[in-house]
Amino acid sequence: MTSTERALDRWPPLAYAELKDTLHAVHMWTQVVGKIRLVTTPLLNHWWNSSLAVTPRGLTTGTMPTGAGAFQIDFDFVEHELVVVTSRGGRDAIALRPMSVAQFYGEVLDVLDRLGVADPKINVRPNEVADAVPFPEDVALRPYDRDQARRFAVALLETDLVFERFRSGFVGKASPVQFFWGSFDLASARFSGKRAPAYAGGTPPNVHVHVMHEAYSHELIAAGFWPGSADVPRPEYYAYAMPPPRGLERAAIEPEAAEWNAARGEFLLPYEAVRQAADPDAAVQEFLQSTYEAGANLGGWDRSTLEPAIPPARPPRRPWSVPGR
Repeated sequence: MTSTERALDRWPPLAYAELKDTLHAVHMWTQVVGKIRLVTTPLLNHWWNSSLAVTPRGLTTGTMPTGAGAFQIDFDFVEHELVVVTSRGGRDAIALRPMSVAQFYGEVLDVLDRLGVADPKINVRPNEVADAVPFPEDVALRPYDRDQARRFAVALLETDLVFERFRSGFVGKASPVQFFWGSFDLASARFSGKRAPAYAGGTPPNVHVHVMHEAYSHELIAAGFWPGSADVPRPEYYAYAMPPPRGLERAAIEPEAAEWNAARGEFLLPYEAVRQAADPDAAVQEFLQSTYEAGANLGGWDRSTLEPAIPPARPPRRPWSVPGR
């Protein structure tokens, strides 16, 4: 097998038209679980306590406190289960399958009750979606295709590994690599250390403007990956600066397939271009590095104090494929 063939095996095809129905179900499920994390954990700046994290098998809340002990919720897209464990030794699971959002929400509450975790009393209206049907009222059957869910999870994992390596090349304040269940994307941000002007941009559907003011209270350069939407029916990587420095749209970035999107005010790189690259890891790394340098240089960031004196070495290319692919 050639290096390109190994790369294509590790970076699975993601066709939005095939993914969209499964993604809708998973999006709403992650909102249920993410809201549980939001209300049970201490508030962190920029709402970092609300996000999920990538695992080798899917997504996790990490540890959340209860009245006595702690619990964790994991999406396992290998066995296709939602697994809940507690510090008292309890374990229960829900099979991920075609079902309504209302059924999923009810089953999650039932599992928590069986494990002795009190109802977290979340806001049951989804965020950042126009059609915000409350979870208990969303009774339409949602398709769930195991293969499509697994492909999405593998793409998240490969992206997470590259983003984590990129994150190591910065000694200033930086976010974790985190999955935001509202916008349904994997993202990470670097901060200059300076406060930003008051946020004056748009607000996503069903989101209070205070959320945006807090998220963009300090200068940042962010990058992420999302699987697409009805308006943008392709998975892609994005990068932007907030506030955007003058001339950012004219900056030279890499790789060749990347471009500036004026309507969205950010750089874009199609996932398929990454997947077809001889070295997908390097293609994503080039995109992250070149867009960061463009924003930092034009924005007047003090890079000498924000970056390590010796850049982190890139580990050797992995010769293996993700299990199950």
